[in-house]
Amino acid sequence: MNDMWQTMLFAFVISLVVCLVIGPLLIPALQRLKFGQSIRSDGPERHLQKQGTPTMGGVMFFFSLILGTVFLAGDSFMTYFLLVCALGFGLIGFIDDYIKIVKKRSLGLTPKQKIIGQFALSIAVSAAAVYMLDVSTEVMVPVLGWSLDFGVLYIPFLIFLLVGTTNAVNLTDGLDGLASGVTLIVALGYTLIGVLQAQPAVVVFGAALAGSCLGFLVFNHHPAKVFMGDTGSLLLGGAVAALAIMTKTELLLPLIGIVYVAEVISDIIQVGVYKWKKVRVFKMAPLHHHFELCGWSETKVVRVFWAATAIAVLLTLLCYSLTLGNIPM
Repeated sequence: MNDMWQTMLFAFVISLVVCLVIGPLLIPALQRLKFGQSIRSDGPERHLQKQGTPTMGGVMFFFSLILGTVFLAGDSFMTYFLLVCALGFGLIGFIDDYIKIVKKRSLGLTPKQKIIGQFALSIAVSAAAVYMLDVSTEVMVPVLGWSLDFGVLYIPFLIFLLVGTTNAVNLTDGLDGLASGVTLIVALGYTLIGVLQAQPAVVVFGAALAGSCLGFLVFNHHPAKVFMGDTGSLLLGGAVAALAIMTKTELLLPLIGIVYVAEVISDIIQVGVYKWKKVRVFKMAPLHHHFELCGWSETKVVRVFWAATAIAVLLTLLCYSLTLGNIPM
């Protein structure tokens, strides 16, 4: 157990240091290349001052996750699964960002192209989880300790989980330090679950993800010097979903990722009700913009969402502990 905690600390520190080293080199390079963020004209007015802030900073996650994971987690297929899942979605985001910036197309990949890429990758990693890693098709019901066998429906369930999580994290990435800070806390929660399960690959990857988020947050906190872009947000979403799959806590993901869920639901409600009744439920969606337009400062919104995530992580760990107590031995 002591070795696991030590390895976890090393993974966290290595990833943190890699980001801290790469950041000062990458940000000026992005500025020279004019890889600046385009700000939505229909968003909060004060966001317009962020126009031109370097984006695609999520590239540093590729280096920090790989270096913080492969040398410590060992040569296991689970390690490669976690990395491929995260980096694969990150690659889709990178292509999207590249098209936006270099081709001067505000939307990057078309929605159809992006969703096809996400579904194709999700199908591949879901099949790998079941047929190569022998991940059980049973899903644990939190607290009660029951197991539901999804059988042939498990792969479609994983596909929904992967696509849904990556897009939820992408929606969350709308304020300085929001997605990176929330995912830092979520990653720490999954790292602790990995310790409870004695899964070295999960512990190392979770710690590396947390270290990467903290390192990125140094440059991304308000006022942000760099944005992660879809490169970073899709990568973080893929990483979180992969951790849920490998820890068999799929049904706890909506709780530990409560902020991601709230962002998605607010967007769905806003669009759905407006199309139905021509009425806006929120001042603006997703949810973080609603609070901004209610008069909250950007930093207040971010800190409240961080606090909500920390509470959600504690509740998730409590639910997981209660679940273990109710599983028949």
